[in-house]
Amino acid sequence: MHGPGPDATTLRTALTGEVIAEGEAGWEVARQAWNLTADQRPPLVVLAESERDIAATVRFAAANGLRVAPQSTGHGASSLGDLAGTILLRTSRLRAVAVDRAAPIATVQAGALWSDVVAPAAEQGLVGLHGMSGSVGVAGYVLGGGIGWLTRRHGFASTHVRAFEVVTADGETRRVDGASDAELFWALRGGGGGPVIVTSFELELFELRDAFAGALFWPIEQAESVVDAWREWISTVPNELTSTIKLLRFPPLPTVAERLRGRALVAVTLVFAGTGERGSELIAPLRALATPYIDTLGTVPGGALADVAGDPTSPTPALGHAALLDRIDRDQTDAFLELAGPGVETPLVSVEIRHLGGALRDSGPDPGCAGTLDSEGLIYSTAPVSSPQAEAAILAAQQEVAERTAPFSGPRDTILTFDEQRPMRNAFAPGVAERLRALTMARDPDGLFVANHTAD
Repeated sequence: MHGPGPDATTLRTALTGEVIAEGEAGWEVARQAWNLTADQRPPLVVLAESERDIAATVRFAAANGLRVAPQSTGHGASSLGDLAGTILLRTSRLRAVAVDRAAPIATVQAGALWSDVVAPAAEQGLVGLHGMSGSVGVAGYVLGGGIGWLTRRHGFASTHVRAFEVVTADGETRRVDGASDAELFWALRGGGGGPVIVTSFELELFELRDAFAGALFWPIEQAESVVDAWREWISTVPNELTSTIKLLRFPPLPTVAERLRGRALVAVTLVFAGTGERGSELIAPLRALATPYIDTLGTVPGGALADVAGDPTSPTPALGHAALLDRIDRDQTDAFLELAGPGVETPLVSVEIRHLGGALRDSGPDPGCAGTLDSEGLIYSTAPVSSPQAEAAILAAQQEVAERTAPFSGPRDTILTFDEQRPMRNAFAPGVAERLRALTMARDPDGLFVANHTAD
């Protein structure tokens, strides 16, 4: 503990939810982000039950010289840095979702996971532009732009937000859309959250009852031929198809499926928003390379797309690093293989390249702050952390990935940093970070809110 914290008596009486002070029962659990490597030590944690709770927390913080750090649920919820003098505002209890089939939109509270949206949307034959896993948090994902399985077809998830409900720095609740506040509406669509706390979203939904999806796995010894074929193949596929290629090393643990346990594999995972017949035609060149060790490709309900990646569904200690790739050519894939291909000793469980492009390059009538993205791919590496020694080795390996792929990354960074907190300036087109910074200074001049990302 760091000495007596703020007196939260008046805050407790104002809330329906809980207030837990440092040192009280439940604080150790309440302070924890999804990524269990985060060591957040706020003097107070608020577990909000409603938008009114959030507004009351903001007013209390402003009156008592504190700051407020909102944090949602699921993948993407990682350390917010030093939280001394800060209330950690957890929105994990705000997970209500309402689907309007006629619109079609989903109204989604800020603590929801994408899995909370997927099921009710699927009942209506609809999908949202969710992340590659249903355990991704909606708020952080959408506010950061949002790249998932349907991005090549529809663009950033943030482009398809109709409206936000927010709490401003003066503790007031507001609805924000293009008509009511065009500048803030622009900023919230891909700008990281900035000068307000978003409490709910109105998200566009899309027709998709079935898709062709799954994965092909081969022994890692075949990685060179698979990676080379995938690199050539992605230049031929339509925007309705998104794929990733992964170099995987599954730990020999009982929690890992027996057919994967202790194995090193190369995998292509994909979603094609089309018929099974056409999907089978598209994937035929990869299936023809060699008989896959595992082949899970087939027609699945639209609601199953959130499970295709096979990501963890509960909080875990892990380190992840992401970087954009301007191009995916032979030099880049050779570097990819040198980092984690056959015969390489690495602590990284997964190194993957995600194919981007498609609609991400299309500005449309109003793309919001996220704008467009010309990068052809995204490289992401990750591994679970079991000890301080393991953490050091993983960080060193990820630094090697960053350095080795830097020649292919260009000047632009990604706000979709998964498990990291780093500045946003290089994540945007020229001038966007300055515009975001000016808006933040105007709407939150006292720096009341601690954002997930900074425009520095």
